[in-house]
Amino acid sequence: MPAEFPVARPRRLRRTPALRRMVAQTRLAPADLVLPMFVKEGIGEPKPIPSMPGVVQHTRESLRKAAHEAAEAGVGGLILFGVPAVKDGTGSGADAPDGVVQTALRDLSADLGDAIVIMSDLCLDEFTDHGHCGILTPVGEIDNDATLERYASVALAQASAGAAVVAPSGMMDGQVGAIRSALDGAGYHDVAILAYSAKYSSAYYGPFRDAAECAPQFGDRATHQQDPANADESLREVLMDLDEGADMVMVKPAGPYLDIVRRVRDTVQVPVAAYQVSGEYAMIEAAAANGWLDRDRTIMESLVAIRRAGADIVLTYWAAEVARTLSR
Repeated sequence: MPAEFPVARPRRLRRTPALRRMVAQTRLAPADLVLPMFVKEGIGEPKPIPSMPGVVQHTRESLRKAAHEAAEAGVGGLILFGVPAVKDGTGSGADAPDGVVQTALRDLSADLGDAIVIMSDLCLDEFTDHGHCGILTPVGEIDNDATLERYASVALAQASAGAAVVAPSGMMDGQVGAIRSALDGAGYHDVAILAYSAKYSSAYYGPFRDAAECAPQFGDRATHQQDPANADESLREVLMDLDEGADMVMVKPAGPYLDIVRRVRDTVQVPVAAYQVSGEYAMIEAAAANGWLDRDRTIMESLVAIRRAGADIVLTYWAAEVARTLSR
């Protein structure tokens, strides 16, 4: 039997900062973090996002500068989201060779090489005039299989432009298999897939839709994103994505779904990512701005909690800031 008080005193190992650091069971490092970044066509200077203080829609040049700073801070990766000047029903800008994401990928690949992992979100919602993640039928429903053809084309465009990792986020059935087949068929065997496997239909995405200008013009995304009431379904989605060729899997959002992160981590033997989404970011920033909590401590606590739940990789808008803090 373990010793009991007064022989056992757990506080002994909490007495000093040095002791607490030495026995910490969960550690956070800059390389664990991925920075989501928005790049927008047709703007002359970075455009602040009111619902996400400190986050901007980048110009081509400001993106390059911010990406370089993130790499210098030791951030593990970047993931790009594009906001095109023109949108249409099929999201044609998503796979255009001179599209906003492809242009940015070529810039960052040339600038940074392998100094940081360059990822690209793979979806259509930022590029469609209706704001949905796929091709619509005449009655306004998403055509799953027609959408897969578009995703395959987008994957090839992003791989050709220099993406090391593509991250399909549309939650279409069969999306990972369609993308893996297209990449391998074109010789892009080394491009990895980070699958948004357990992506919930969440209210926490609101500020992101301001940043990416992708709010649905009608309806919602509940027909393809997961119901927040369901947990077992996540494991089914994760295992299907792995069978189709995913190299890594993601849970999104992170903080409200730490139980899902833990269940996925206990089930799979590949890297698990979790996305600390825009609503999580905005809530902490808003509460801190009102003096209701300690901003820096809350940020670090939230990230450690995600790592403690089992995430190997954390996508967070604080990635560069936290990386610099950790490197001091």
